[in-house]
Amino acid sequence: MFNYDTYSVLGDGDCKYQGAISPPIFQTSTFSGGEYSYTRLSNPTRAALEQECALLEKGKYGFAFSSGLGAINALFSTLKKGDRVVVTDDIYGGTYRLINRIYKNYGINFVFADLCDLETAKKAITKGTALVFAETPTNPMMKIVDIAAVAEITHQNGGILAVDNTFLTPYFQNPLTLGADVVVHSATKYISGHHDVSAGIAVTNGKRLASKLGLALSTLGNGLSPFESWLVLRGLRTLPMRMEKHQGNAYAAAEFLNSHPKIEQVIYPAMPQHGGHLLCKRQSRGFGGVVSFYTKDEKTARKIISGGRVIKFAESLGGFKSLVTYPITQTHASIPKHIRNRIGINERLIRLSVGLENKEDIIADLATLLAD
Repeated sequence: MFNYDTYSVLGDGDCKYQGAISPPIFQTSTFSGGEYSYTRLSNPTRAALEQECALLEKGKYGFAFSSGLGAINALFSTLKKGDRVVVTDDIYGGTYRLINRIYKNYGINFVFADLCDLETAKKAITKGTALVFAETPTNPMMKIVDIAAVAEITHQNGGILAVDNTFLTPYFQNPLTLGADVVVHSATKYISGHHDVSAGIAVTNGKRLASKLGLALSTLGNGLSPFESWLVLRGLRTLPMRMEKHQGNAYAAAEFLNSHPKIEQVIYPAMPQHGGHLLCKRQSRGFGGVVSFYTKDEKTARKIISGGRVIKFAESLGGFKSLVTYPITQTHASIPKHIRNRIGINERLIRLSVGLENKEDIIADLATLLAD
């Protein structure tokens, strides 16, 4: 472990290494002497980020990876042949691809279930389940999983619960305090916030799981580089202000879309008609900046994804720029069509990551894109 008596961010943004306010970048692959030896194993800049993320997630052990999928890959690498894993049914397409094209080849039994339905969760999470993997809100359907209830079911059956907290970040939600055993993030998104870095985070309170994740990071070679670690740390400094702005803009966009005649349905947890609205209020401190919605016809959806003056068409979320994503051809293209149809991902579904622009500009751009 790194000695935080000499170098620490401690959640307050201060760095005590030679009085530096901003943490320095230890841009070196090799160390001579001291507690560090080789950056693939550990690096002071990455350690600072890991400690900061652990503190924000109310955890003890943090790990920084080269991408969100890198963090999930490290988690899945702790599994063994024959393990049973229950996964949210409308999982992000990249996670689905990792499961079905990589880890299913290793004899691991993955079961997809609607974890938002507790009766379904109870039937799926049986004795001997090794891992339950949930997103909440889910991507892109914005469904809300009852973290505390699913954690209880998981623990009763001998498993551990992992929660992907990318959409709400530790600013709005702390799954570990609700019973989850490990939380993961695509820090490429809100935590970094500037469309300029790819990163992933995993945080846990479990010493045994932390040991396994640390082994995965150092052995698989997908630890986050010093410079990218510094960029993510920089993004963290403005996370509270950015998340509040994202959320305010998202609510304004959701209200506009909800009243537009060309929109069939808006899916945003802040809206009272959302099925998970009360649960999200109970277990989280906010609703985030992602709004999904159905247009009334495919032609309208295709026009929206052409992009506008403010809103751009791109496959990401959580940055300063407002982005529209078309799940059937982008984030969820690797998921078979019959599964997409079952969970509601069709030609009329749009995911909007609402950025930090002036909300009037965002709404004006949506109005233009929806105009005849």
